[in-house]
Amino acid sequence: MSPNGSDRSPRRPMRRKLLQALTAGLVLATATGCTYKDFPRLGMPTPTTEEAPRILSLWQGSWAAALAVGVLVWGLILWSAMFHRRSRTKVEVPPQTRYNMPIEALYTVVPIIIISVLFYFTARDESKLLSLTDKKPDVTVNVVGFQWSWGFNYVENVPGVSGDAKTDKNLDAIPDRFKKDFPANAGGVYDVGTPGTRNPQTNNPGPTLWLPKGETVRFVLTSRDVIHSFWVVPFLMKMDVIPGHTNAFQVTPNREGTFLGKCAELCGVDHSRMLFNVKVVSPAAYQKHLQDLAKKGQTGYVPAGIAQTSHEKNRETNNL
Repeated sequence: MSPNGSDRSPRRPMRRKLLQALTAGLVLATATGCTYKDFPRLGMPTPTTEEAPRILSLWQGSWAAALAVGVLVWGLILWSAMFHRRSRTKVEVPPQTRYNMPIEALYTVVPIIIISVLFYFTARDESKLLSLTDKKPDVTVNVVGFQWSWGFNYVENVPGVSGDAKTDKNLDAIPDRFKKDFPANAGGVYDVGTPGTRNPQTNNPGPTLWLPKGETVRFVLTSRDVIHSFWVVPFLMKMDVIPGHTNAFQVTPNREGTFLGKCAELCGVDHSRMLFNVKVVSPAAYQKHLQDLAKKGQTGYVPAGIAQTSHEKNRETNNL
């Protein structure tokens, strides 16, 4: 007990040490210069595109921020329970505080800062991932969603296949702002599946989309009926496939193999059967696959989907 009869002095060093420990923990958790490879993936699959690490890093950063906030909250709860419990020898009512402006300002400002930081990194990465102007695609694939499978229009200039994707009636649903990047005289080939289609190598259900390793691929997403969602799991990227509206994004696969894809939007009774596969191969093997599709007679394009509504056309015209 202190000379003035108070028992508060021995507690103050302990409180100070606890606050210092919590502060040091927050600094270590949030201020280290680590990359996404230095942290666990936290449930995410191994990235297989050049863009996927950006998504994984954002995911890990969000977890790190949540963990730091959690540690602070748990620490304050334990601190309050351990050092502010009622004394067994005292029965008087503790001092009553109506408000504390510094603390109230703190728990108002800190959440705003946290949300602002998360918003900044999310907006920055989203803008980068959805940009179609940074790099012209090497390959363009029109992904067509329909109940209950997928069609893939390879917008390519395949030897021996005549036609032009820019004027093909089956691709009328695709706006001109996407068609301007189509190759010239791209007769193209297609593949289309059913829920019963199987990949011949893995026996996984659904049709197989072939992509070349190391080349930038633009997916142009259209639907024939309802809203679907195109999700290649190890790409860590998915996007809605909406009737009357065309979406698009680009990736560069950097790992060969066969990967799983699925519809991530509840689209009806057989939604769970809307599966597909993505096979990433060498550019030479990819070109051979296109020629094999041409030999099978799968030339031209399957209908891309529902034509765009008037207000959507006007929006795109204004944004050109």
